[in-house]
Amino acid sequence: MVLEFINISTISAAVALIGAAGIILLPKPIDKVIMFTLLQGGFIGMIVAAKYLDVAMAAALFDPISTVILLIAIIKINDVRKKKLNAQEELNIA
Repeated sequence: MVLEFINISTISAAVALIGAAGIILLPKPIDKVIMFTLLQGGFIGMIVAAKYLDVAMAAALFDPISTVILLIAIIKINDVRKKKLNAQEELNIA
């Protein structure tokens, strides 16, 4: 009975839901990127379960690129925040 629900589409949907909840609930940006990759994995699994293998292949190629872009954006945002904090500290000291 329970084994009927264990297939690629339900597991993929569960992984995608866990990733989406993690993106919403976790406060750190790097944790959000990790959960985003989990969401991508579930998304690709759902596409494969629907037998759209060409779309799954394209998603599998572009998802790591989007993850790298997100990581670069996080690094840039952290740099801007550090510069802003340093500038505010210099204004307070002077």
